[in-house]
Amino acid sequence: MDALTVLALAAFGSTAYLATLSTVKWLNQQAAPAKVAGLVVVGMVLCALVGMIANASESVVIGFIVGAGITPPVYRRILQRPGQLRPGQ
Repeated sequence: MDALTVLALAAFGSTAYLATLSTVKWLNQQAAPAKVAGLVVVGMVLCALVGMIANASESVVIGFIVGAGITPPVYRRILQRPGQLRPGQ
């Protein structure tokens, strides 16, 4: 397993998670028809992304899972730090 590939894909998994989170938060503020259509498109893009990654090598899959798995708790911890500006403030 190539460690550099795992690290690169961990960063990509983290980016994919944060982009999806931001998109879903934005879609939740939209009208119902736009929200449903947007969530369907986001789901299709995520399925295609996971399919392409699953078709790649083992190190790519491990890196993507590590990045997407580590990001949510780290992101929540960053938002809870005192004295830091939160997004949207």
